[in-house]
Amino acid sequence: MDVHALRILVEVVRQKGFTRASRVLRIGQPAVSKAVKALEEELGAPLLVRQRRRVRLTDAGRIVVERAQGLLDSLRALEEEVEELSSLRRGRLRIGTPPVVGVTVLAALLAEFHRAHPGIALELREEGSHQIEALVLGHELDVGAVVLPTDERAFGTLPFVQDELRAVLHPGHRLAGRRSLALRELADTPFVLYRPEFALHGHVLEACRRAGFAPSVVSESSHWDFIVALVAANIGAALLPATICRRLDRREVRTVRMAEPVIPWNVALVWRRDRDLTPATRAWLDLARRRLGARGSAAG
Repeated sequence: MDVHALRILVEVVRQKGFTRASRVLRIGQPAVSKAVKALEEELGAPLLVRQRRRVRLTDAGRIVVERAQGLLDSLRALEEEVEELSSLRRGRLRIGTPPVVGVTVLAALLAEFHRAHPGIALELREEGSHQIEALVLGHELDVGAVVLPTDERAFGTLPFVQDELRAVLHPGHRLAGRRSLALRELADTPFVLYRPEFALHGHVLEACRRAGFAPSVVSESSHWDFIVALVAANIGAALLPATICRRLDRREVRTVRMAEPVIPWNVALVWRRDRDLTPATRAWLDLARRRLGARGSAAG
């Protein structure tokens, strides 16, 4: 059924005639009459009783007009909602981030985005990189921050952090006063790691393997501040991004640059390559490019 024809029928009834309806709709009267006639033929029943200077509805016409008005109202509401989404007056943005990235980088950016688009609901989820990748692929997140490398066949990427890991040591550790150290020098020190769902867990284990040893893991956590507290309690050593290390209290822990090897900690925003980005997601990525100086591998 032609929505345009329904709109014409409703206007004919509202204006109580074909001539006045044609003026309001700015189309010729023959076109108005033809559209109503086509509806009557399609439905197999007369909708209007045509009188000399006015029209009135038949019983069938009354049902059709009542339903048509509801349909046209729904379509108008739909168009308004879509326009609001496109203009970023409403919508939602679902972001996943490892806790360390949220604290050091994304919090200020989220605040700026909210000020610019207060009608967009921000749904933030803190997870490890591996879980974030799964949630983005499963359509449960629009965009996520993950530690590189990632699968660039599945994800568009927007790198925005280039950092490296540093050793976090108790002040009494024999290497705490050094300016730099080799990872193999920590072979006899227990390690405090992120949990396995965090990419950093695997990165540290792989770096240790390449350095010729398997670390003794004394504890694991999902939170960088608890990892630091365990180091401060002399439970073990940790490897954390320099971005975090700059925030730490030297009275509690010491941080030492890793010289052999240098272990990179690079982070990117990711989204599904095979999915159209929502207006809110595009606006978020545009803001990230402007504020973080990031460059993406795909626009999405």
